[in-house]
Amino acid sequence: MRIRSVASRVEAFELTRPYTITFRSVAAVENVIIRVETDTGILGLGAASPEPHVTGETKEACRTALSEDRLAWLVGRDARELPLLCRELEERTPGAPAARAAVDIALHDVFAKHLGLPLADVLGRAHRRLPTSITIGIKALAETLAEAEEYVGRGFRALKVKVGRALEEDIERLIRLREKVGPDIHIRADANQGYSREETLRFFQATAEIELEFLEQPVKASAVADLRAMPQEVRRRVAADESLLDEKDALALVAPPGACGIFNVKLMKCGGVRPALRIAAIAEAAGIDLMWGCMDESIVSIAAALHAAFASPATRYLDLDGSLDLARDVVEGGFVIEDGMMRTLDTPALGLREIS
Repeated sequence: MRIRSVASRVEAFELTRPYTITFRSVAAVENVIIRVETDTGILGLGAASPEPHVTGETKEACRTALSEDRLAWLVGRDARELPLLCRELEERTPGAPAARAAVDIALHDVFAKHLGLPLADVLGRAHRRLPTSITIGIKALAETLAEAEEYVGRGFRALKVKVGRALEEDIERLIRLREKVGPDIHIRADANQGYSREETLRFFQATAEIELEFLEQPVKASAVADLRAMPQEVRRRVAADESLLDEKDALALVAPPGACGIFNVKLMKCGGVRPALRIAAIAEAAGIDLMWGCMDESIVSIAAALHAAFASPATRYLDLDGSLDLARDVVEGGFVIEDGMMRTLDTPALGLREIS
């Protein structure tokens, strides 16, 4: 099964609900879509959504890494040699994890289609369905409560709230949100590096009575020492995001004393399904829970993240809402969300259908 062609194109997606986090506001995004075709007629799809604020990979660098001449090495190669191709991909695309993820995803899609199985089953399925959170950006209290009411009405049972710009306002929003939604809705918060060590401790102290699941990336990505200096009961409820880009970061975070209790794994940070599962293996061995997150992404790469998530016994949380606010997409299918629960489709590979 030889690869006959590899092509890429840039797709701009408007967001139906622009949002704000600590370091920027977002109203539109750009993904690079990859199509890999084989001489047996199999088509594999991948997608890249670079995030320069997190990984340093710019849109321009991602486009360049996925240009036709940079992908020509794949033509003529046997797509069944998946681990070899992914290893060579890592060597050829340093510094461009989202670009690498797009090709990695497409190759996995091809391989699973060849076997006629959902990708999660090929990888070793551990889960059938899990709830995903849906995100509320930094906004005024009234808007936060209204958006939460909408999401709960749509069946979501886990809300992720962006915080990190004003500690006392953040605390007030979360307390009022808990009063609004009641005890049965899961609430988690994401500071996107917005707090100091002292503010993080104050945050946990002030929210102790409202049963938050966890706080994601409270301090600067480089401030791992600040996390290690916190009490163990705090560290257990910290999720590492910007501090966790690849397997080396994972190993550093689990070194005693462990800096966090949760890893946020994103394909666009680490470079695709294969490296994500290596991070997952480290987490499982170290007793770390996994959350699988995303950027603003097409269904293509969200589906790939879900299949990878379902292949790890350490997976506990999903935050795979990145395609829900896109005004349009390039595919249908991939997964189903019912009452906030995500599941894969019982179709081969990623279960995607291209649309015009």
